[in-house]
Amino acid sequence: MDNSLGASRVSLVVRHIRAQNRIFWRVPIGAFFALFLPVMMLVLFVALFGSDTYTTEYGEVSRAQFYTPALAVFAVASATFTNLAINLSIRRDEGILRRVRGTPLPPWIYLAGVIGSAVYMALLGTVAVVTLGVVAYGVNIELTKLPAMLVALVLGATAFATWGVALAALTRTAAAAPAVANAVILPLAFVSNVFVSFEGEAPAWLLLVGDTFPLRHFVISFGEAMSPFSEAPAFLPERLGVLVAWTVVGALVALRKFRWEPAVGASSARGRRGNSR
Repeated sequence: MDNSLGASRVSLVVRHIRAQNRIFWRVPIGAFFALFLPVMMLVLFVALFGSDTYTTEYGEVSRAQFYTPALAVFAVASATFTNLAINLSIRRDEGILRRVRGTPLPPWIYLAGVIGSAVYMALLGTVAVVTLGVVAYGVNIELTKLPAMLVALVLGATAFATWGVALAALTRTAAAAPAVANAVILPLAFVSNVFVSFEGEAPAWLLLVGDTFPLRHFVISFGEAMSPFSEAPAFLPERLGVLVAWTVVGALVALRKFRWEPAVGASSARGRRGNSR
């Protein structure tokens, strides 16, 4: 009986992930920012800096070798953190989350479907960026380091999905969610070795800011597994431990603060704007 009940719940989650995937593809702008923008950025950055090399403490590598893992991680953060924060806030203000609680579907299954869909899109974005880097620019990947890549990817996607839900919980209205999400992720990308590398050049306080938040640890963990200078298995336990710690904190925030009901005045204000059109 317990086994059949567990299988039924898993089946419901999988079906709901598929349903959320269909909803995702109906909004082209979301697909653009989560999947196609990182690919476009890789093409542009390599076109601009393709003849340059990135100097590490071990030697020089091509810019494609630096940007491929960094932008793959950025794709994960966009598909999970940014999209979840915005989409959940919008659905809450539109009353969709409230209606879900009035259906026979357990709310946690709905939420698991939304999160599972975001993680699935994050995986697609990662595969797209890494495949382009390998096929078009000769980026190095060693099979012996693949487990380290996958572990970093899973832990990073989990951390940013958790904080996507947490940010939706902390954001009062859907109107504020896009501004808050982008105000968080874009500055972090600049201090976390995504768009530029500050190794050995940045002030100590800037490196401290980057090391305080999870994005830099995600970038370095994933990039180490693709570095031609690292030795297999290329795990970085300290960096991965930071991702786990941020996941735990994000989960606690989400559990304590997540709301299924719109904030007072949020839905009514949205309704007045809709009636005025």
